[in-house]
Amino acid sequence: MALNSNALNVMVNALAAAGTYISAHTADPSTGGANEVTGGSYARQQTTWGAASNGTRAGSQVTIPIPAATTVTHWGVWSAATGGTFYGFYDMADETFTSGGNLLVTPTLSAV
Repeated sequence: MALNSNALNVMVNALAAAGTYISAHTADPSTGGANEVTGGSYARQQTTWGAASNGTRAGSQVTIPIPAATTVTHWGVWSAATGGTFYGFYDMADETFTSGGNLLVTPTLSAV
């Protein structure tokens, strides 16, 4: 059985309702959110999810402060600013912050 757009939208809507915080990671976060950036003024940032369409839901862009000498390889989705439940991650092009800076992430959830 193939799922239609209605079913895919239900899936991304449930995840968007549960996970609104975006994290940055220095290596594969695995299933538990490992390798999250630490130090400096790093903090997860909250996104606002748009409407679901065809199993995809885009979030508002977030600006995540990254400390110097850090390479970010993944971003993740969490239920809280600290602690909370980790829901998964997306691989991204590696971005190195030699002297620190801001990582801009426009998150997208996809059930397809």
